[in-house]
Amino acid sequence: MTLLAHGGHGDGAAAAAARAELFGRREETAVLDGLLAQARVGRGGALALWGEPGIGKSALLRYVQSRAADFVRLSHSATRPESDLAFAGLHGLLWPLADRVALPATAQAAAVRAALGLSGEPTDRLVVGAAVLSLLGGLAEQQPVLVVVDDGQWLDGATALCLGFVARRVGAHPVVVVLADQSDPAARPWEGVADVRVDGLSDESARQLLATAAPLTDGATTRNMVREAGGNPLALHELAALAGDLDDAEHRRKRGRPPVGPRMRQAFRAGIEALSPPAQLLTVLAAAEEHGDRLTVQRAGRASGAGDAAWEEVTNAGLLHVAGNRVGFRHPVVSRAVYEGSSAATRRRAHRALAATMPDEAEERAWHLAAMTHDRDENVARLLERTAARSRLRGATKTAARAWWRAAELSAAPIDASQRLAEAARASWDAGWAATAERLLDDAERLAPGAHVARRSRGLRGIMEFTRGMPETAHHFLITDMKRVSEPETALELGTLAMRAAWSVGRGDLRDTALELLLEGDVEGRTGLPGTLAWWSDDVAADAAPADTPVADDAAARARTAILPLLPPTPLALAWGIDKPTGDALRRRIPHLRRRSERARLAIALAQTAMLDNAAGRWPQSESSAAEGLRLAQDLRADHIASHCRTSLGWLAAARGDERAVAEATARTLETSLPQGVRALSAAAYWNRGMAALFHERPEEALDSLVRLTEPGHGAEHPTFALLAALDTAEAAVRVGRSDLADGRARVLDAWARRTGAPWARCAAHVTRGLLAGARAESAFRAALDVPGARLQPLLYARAQLSYGEWLRRGRRRIDARVQIGAASAAFDRLGAQPLHHRAQREQDLTGPPRRRGSSDTRAVSRLTPQEQRVAQLAAEQLTNREIGVQLRISHRTVGHHLGNVFAKLGINTRTELSCITAAPEPL
Repeated sequence: MTLLAHGGHGDGAAAAAARAELFGRREETAVLDGLLAQARVGRGGALALWGEPGIGKSALLRYVQSRAADFVRLSHSATRPESDLAFAGLHGLLWPLADRVALPATAQAAAVRAALGLSGEPTDRLVVGAAVLSLLGGLAEQQPVLVVVDDGQWLDGATALCLGFVARRVGAHPVVVVLADQSDPAARPWEGVADVRVDGLSDESARQLLATAAPLTDGATTRNMVREAGGNPLALHELAALAGDLDDAEHRRKRGRPPVGPRMRQAFRAGIEALSPPAQLLTVLAAAEEHGDRLTVQRAGRASGAGDAAWEEVTNAGLLHVAGNRVGFRHPVVSRAVYEGSSAATRRRAHRALAATMPDEAEERAWHLAAMTHDRDENVARLLERTAARSRLRGATKTAARAWWRAAELSAAPIDASQRLAEAARASWDAGWAATAERLLDDAERLAPGAHVARRSRGLRGIMEFTRGMPETAHHFLITDMKRVSEPETALELGTLAMRAAWSVGRGDLRDTALELLLEGDVEGRTGLPGTLAWWSDDVAADAAPADTPVADDAAARARTAILPLLPPTPLALAWGIDKPTGDALRRRIPHLRRRSERARLAIALAQTAMLDNAAGRWPQSESSAAEGLRLAQDLRADHIASHCRTSLGWLAAARGDERAVAEATARTLETSLPQGVRALSAAAYWNRGMAALFHERPEEALDSLVRLTEPGHGAEHPTFALLAALDTAEAAVRVGRSDLADGRARVLDAWARRTGAPWARCAAHVTRGLLAGARAESAFRAALDVPGARLQPLLYARAQLSYGEWLRRGRRRIDARVQIGAASAAFDRLGAQPLHHRAQREQDLTGPPRRRGSSDTRAVSRLTPQEQRVAQLAAEQLTNREIGVQLRISHRTVGHHLGNVFAKLGINTRTELSCITAAPEPL
């Protein structure tokens, strides 16, 4: 195609469109812009762009044309059918100028006319080249000229030589020549012309392109497409076009090959078709072999008639690279394009030849036999089934899923196909292919319903229901399938997951049902089950744990065994004080899950460790684990796991003082947890909200959220989280004058501490007693700080120090107070608990030496809010809280809250001291 343009209204839009599709091409576009700038001041230049098909050369040519609105623009795209026609390319480039540009009656004019087919005179290539250079130079006297040629590899030889001649000589004219080719210009007719190799896009640029081409694509799919395309923009565009196609996604997973779109296949087909038949077969053999084993490809090639000459042909063409015993294409996308661009018959022939070179027991042989089989074949299906089983044992879950899936397709009997589909579903689930797993499981049940589906999928239906946030439904399936599975360890997994589902909805009766089945089953280490399973109870009123309940060191040892699922959910582990062995066990498990690519289990483990790291003060690690777990859960569409991650992030945000993040995380969690009745998640969200309000010194608001954890019938009622939030609830209650509620929480903590001996519970119980400011307040605070192991939860310990310091400061023991408050302030600062750090700093300021009453007290009073000043003035007149409340039209509890703030800010302890302070409060 040829384009002549002299600017116009559409050029700006065209330029914008061309720039919009270019990502990561700053260097290349800078070179092109430089050539155009030189031509505008009278100096010409040429550039050869080269790189593999689809790499973006044509996009750069469109870019340079869009930037040359003030040029005469000539362009041509060469085609393979015309590559043997002398001067066909020159004809396409110059034909529109034939009746517009008059050449003098010279040998050059005759040569151009002959090249364009306007005369039958013989042509001289040197004369043609000189004539074209003169023609372009004449055009450029009035206006700069841009010559663009795409697909230069298909130019006919005569045109290629002519353009090479011109490109090396345009420097004296305002002419720019830009050619695009697939090969290195050093071996082409434009040797000596400046060149730029166009390489693949960086991962970041590829993500930017996909964000434009497929804005709704999720993170996991985007990462996969970036990896599969290898930076090839055309491959990215075609993958984006297929991104929303479930059938295509499943085809890709089934075959183990990412798709190649029609344009990519077409881009490489022409190059393949130019090879001899033996060389073409050799490329398909190399693409079908996949592992890069040169000896295998060589043996299969020789058996199929593709010998040394074919090898020399494909390597000279740059399609295959050989290094030692390895053979491969320059990029996997080339391999896929070659394979998919070949005919079905050719692919079957290649697989048959490869299978013939392998021993009977080789796993690769089973795959090649399956690829060449287009009808049901039970023998091949059994081979694939054995391959799948071996793959699962070594953790290759994706390979196992594909093998069982293909085996099901080849199965002759519906019952065999159903069983293999169930196995494929479970392997797909373990590989993180949630949607595919569900579809395969549905297919297995439709094809041949029965207990075999649960047995072969190892209870997958209940696992899926639990992961998507339907714990009661999950419990039903899990309990049913516990009786169907054959392996004791699978029954253990399903039983403990059923207990976890029951715990999530706060249903002790459902938990007991699963517990009974577990105790009846044949489980390794069952003699210790009663004690270990006691950890699953959050009943404060229960008797002390059985004598065989393992201590922390024993729990750490048990966590290394096959009964790791017996460890309770992390909130219960925290409540029982076994958080360290639980965390150690999970952290040992995570690398194993990563190696096996078990993404669903990895997401669960990350969500669990995040909560434990929060309590242990490892906040950066917690944030990283929760964020990674959330990404995985979102990719898996596992709402339940995602909400667990959000509640950990919400807890962290509350402690750090990021109330916006708390609001976002809790709102997202409650959107699903309340309607689905997942009380554990709802309770965690309300706890996050209560913490955030309490730490920002809004105790009434905090208490309004925290009491929901114990409110009968409320969607956030949950005994485990009520325990963990007991100290927060008690502190909020004390601050608003609800000592009765605080005393109730103290009794709960006392009872739990007696039952479990958990350090955190003992510490929190003592702090709560100290907050109630009884006669033994100081001994309670000291006891809290002396609890062995309390320091392992640094936020809790620092809060105990702060509460003790505040009590000392109110008792005018400023030196002692400074020690406790200073230690707490430093701990909050290290952790990043900003609201508590600010509170500690304020308290520290109030522990300075006593001041003379007078102007300094006036400055202190100035720190009071207007409402606090009104309350202080009436209290100084010895009015009761209720009398003050009547005058100011607020509750007596709110009066108590304001007085607490007044005493703290003024550094006093009694109402009598208020009358001694000289101040001029704001008029009432």
